[in-house]
Amino acid sequence: MEIKNTNKRPLRVPLPAGKRLFLKPGEKGQITPKAAEHPPLKKLIDEGSIELLDLGRGNSKSSGGSGGISGSQDSGGSGAGIRKTGDR
Repeated sequence: MEIKNTNKRPLRVPLPAGKRLFLKPGEKGQITPKAAEHPPLKKLIDEGSIELLDLGRGNSKSSGGSGGISGSQDSGGSGAGIRKTGDR
């Protein structure tokens, strides 16, 4: 889940468990769905200081990324522990 700082000043976004996310003006950050329900964060969203970005986009990126990782692991496994160095 992504959030964006819509203010013209940096923000310290309060998250659960006493954590904070620092966002510069116009910068985006990642939070968990659980963090989106945190009351101090909800207050910033209601004030308009922070904007929640689309929810579905983050899920498709993670599933697509895992497919690419498994493909690279298969091709790297054929070396049987031999490290390739130097110019190719």
